[in-house]
Amino acid sequence: MRDFYVILGVKRNAGAEEIKAAWRRQAKSAHPDQNPDDPLAHNRFAEIGQAYDILKDPAKRRRYDQQRIKLDGFERDNTIMAQREAAKAAAERAKQAKERAERVMEELARAEAEKLKADAAVTEAAQAVHAARAAKAAAAKAAAEQAAAATAPGAASEKSGKSVDEGRDGTERPKAGAPDPQAGKAEPDSGHARAESPEEMVSRIFGEGPEAEAAAESLRREREAASKAGTGSILSPLELFTSLVRIFRGPAPPLPEKAPDVFAEAVVAIDDLLQQRNVPLTLNDGREVKVPLRGVTDGHVVRLREQGLRLPGMQRGDVAVTIRVARSERFLVDGLDIRTVLPITLENAVLGCELDVEGPEGKVSITVPAWSNSDQVLRIEELGLPNGEGGRGAFVVELRVMLWDKPDEKVTDLMRLMREGLYV
Repeated sequence: MRDFYVILGVKRNAGAEEIKAAWRRQAKSAHPDQNPDDPLAHNRFAEIGQAYDILKDPAKRRRYDQQRIKLDGFERDNTIMAQREAAKAAAERAKQAKERAERVMEELARAEAEKLKADAAVTEAAQAVHAARAAKAAAAKAAAEQAAAATAPGAASEKSGKSVDEGRDGTERPKAGAPDPQAGKAEPDSGHARAESPEEMVSRIFGEGPEAEAAAESLRREREAASKAGTGSILSPLELFTSLVRIFRGPAPPLPEKAPDVFAEAVVAIDDLLQQRNVPLTLNDGREVKVPLRGVTDGHVVRLREQGLRLPGMQRGDVAVTIRVARSERFLVDGLDIRTVLPITLENAVLGCELDVEGPEGKVSITVPAWSNSDQVLRIEELGLPNGEGGRGAFVVELRVMLWDKPDEKVTDLMRLMREGLYV
């Protein structure tokens, strides 16, 4: 079903004069005589004539609007059903993806636990080796001291008279100013190994391979960033585990897919737009929502975030409300402007005058310039619809020169004189 309003290029609330003017304009441009090389010009011209024939007649237009509303509702219902089916399929895919992710996480957690156990065993073995080495070194040192004492009797007393003092507990301590015999000697191994580099740490846990090399490089960058930030370059076991899991797991999974939007239309009055009210709207599922009208006009889409469909495993959808301004016999909404037609008499058009015109918020005084024509426009700024930022559109007055209800002989004679001329 073709949209006759689209064919003529007018809005659904267009008046009879606007429809007539649009028909003339479209018919002139699409006339077959103007398009001799276009084989479809005749069909387009006939379609424009059919659209005008329906829309110019109030009864036919009313029946057409009713049929159009029913068809739009049918198409909208079909769209919603298709969206719901798509949402169900997406929910199933999300459920399967979640199950796969959980299995992968369980396997990763088990692998990490096994690696932590192996790492703990390696650490315990290293500590045992260091302890054995320290015990062996201490035993060797004690044996050497005993051998020296046995082969050089009296050396200890001679040494005590020159460089050491005997304490109360019988132990020898260096005298003040005497060189320390232990100075310069290397301290025994305390059992603490140097901090592993990222490459050694990842290689020890995960082995060799390109993935392990990439993980080591990422871990090294994190440690350098932590060092520059003053938080230290050695990661705690929990931080290390978290970093490695994040590196091998890859980027975080995307957010759940969003449920389809719900589309609706709200018919509002001009006064609602002027007052920027929140108008109620009942959706197809029976819920009532509030639609804010701040800075909107006819045709604007107001999006109500997360007030749409609720589907398992998906983000809640939105409600997209298209604003439609109710038809008015006096006013027409054009963007943020409010238009009206003001009939004026012939003498006022020629001489000019001061008139009061009914505006959307009360009477407005305007000045009609002398020698005004029909279709001449007078704009009164800041009397239109609010734009939501503190400003407003204009109140647009379109002049229409009208004759008197009954013929006037003097005016008739004057017009005849102007057209035919009179010479004395």
